[in-house]
Amino acid sequence: MAVLDFETIEGMPTLELMRRALEVKLEGRGDTFSLCSILNVKSGGCTEDCRFCAQSARFKTGSPSYPIKEVHEVVEAARRAKALGATRFSLVASGRGIGRQKAEAYARLVEAVRKEVGIAVCASLGIADRSALMILRQAGLSRYHHNLETAPSFFKRIVTTHTFEERLETLRNARAAGLEVCAGGVFGIGEEMEQRYELAVVLRELEVDSVPLNFLIPIKGTPLEGMPVLSPEEAIRTISLFRLVLPDRPIRVCGGREFVLGEFQGMAFQAGADAMMVGGYLTVGGAEEERDRRLVESSRRLWQELLRA
Repeated sequence: MAVLDFETIEGMPTLELMRRALEVKLEGRGDTFSLCSILNVKSGGCTEDCRFCAQSARFKTGSPSYPIKEVHEVVEAARRAKALGATRFSLVASGRGIGRQKAEAYARLVEAVRKEVGIAVCASLGIADRSALMILRQAGLSRYHHNLETAPSFFKRIVTTHTFEERLETLRNARAAGLEVCAGGVFGIGEEMEQRYELAVVLRELEVDSVPLNFLIPIKGTPLEGMPVLSPEEAIRTISLFRLVLPDRPIRVCGGREFVLGEFQGMAFQAGADAMMVGGYLTVGGAEEERDRRLVESSRRLWQELLRA
């Protein structure tokens, strides 16, 4: 499918943009809806300077700091995620990245979750080479998550301690190791809508398997603590944009969805999104479980009605 140019997308009224995005979702992906959940298995003390992140050691945020969690804690969290309806459970760790030694430590967690819970396991462990990712794949990891965060033209304004190319290389390494890849970004960090489009096109060219969309929650102590919060309409337009550029990929609403969309969360799934993170985020709590269940059920019912029409 040909990608609409940015000027066409930008010129559409919001309701028209949503309508087009939902048509593309239903045509390309039917009524599919997937849930995932994450666990912060190692927190704080990160050497990098990502300006939105509470876990950077460069900022005084009061975020908790702890070493790798014990196996039993991770397994129990995976069981809770599966009970919520999640089909994927991701291990997330702070830090620049991993080498062989750290990969082996996380591989033990992957093996335990696969053996004792039987849920698909993903990981988000930062910059990694192929050999480290091979260790994780051999332990049962199926997907590696590594956000690009923002467009290449804006990246240096958000991160200076590593490059956009290093992030791209990690995604290539994951693919070379036989893993699926999950990559998206965070929005409301000062970028323009055209830069969101730029990021979406990069993700399309990379043929990523899942696209998580996060919305900035300004955290006290970070350089972006004073950023204005995105309006629900702008968040909805961003979701629709990603659906139109990536018609056949899961578009997953993640961190900040409750904070930015509030009572309009259901609109995300009428604007092209068809996947969601449940159970909380890294340093911020999530929505109530029952509310998320209702959100999934109502969205799928509407999609099924539209598909029958």
